[in-house]
Amino acid sequence: MDELDHKIVQLLAENARMPVKDIAQHVSLTSPAVSSRIHRLEQEGVIAGYTVVLHRPDTPARVEALISVLVDATTRADFLSLVDEEPQVLQCYRVTGSYNFMVKVSCTDIDALEHLLTRMQKLGSTNTQIILNTQLDRSLLLD
Repeated sequence: MDELDHKIVQLLAENARMPVKDIAQHVSLTSPAVSSRIHRLEQEGVIAGYTVVLHRPDTPARVEALISVLVDATTRADFLSLVDEEPQVLQCYRVTGSYNFMVKVSCTDIDALEHLLTRMQKLGSTNTQIILNTQLDRSLLLD
């Protein structure tokens, strides 16, 4: 990927419905050249798909948190089963440091978060940070 490809991907990540004509203006290429680059990026798997991010102001607020978890080898399989089967778990990372897993959750309310923490604490120790807001999210952008 060259610099123009990165710029095209960034524009699409910000607005996947941006017309090719507008992208072409931003990167100083013709529309057919941009279409060709987008097609190549799709074929190479750089662009794996397009999605819609919903924002529903009428939806009740959720409690999101990062949970650091320390489990030993004897409870690791049970812990991984718990996170795999729990729909409130968004992501689970194996990490280095004082804890061996970092789990991002989105719970319906604080009681649901407490219930999930209680289940996790039966398998190991936890440390929880509640996410107040997102200051920066580059998860959809490439390096």
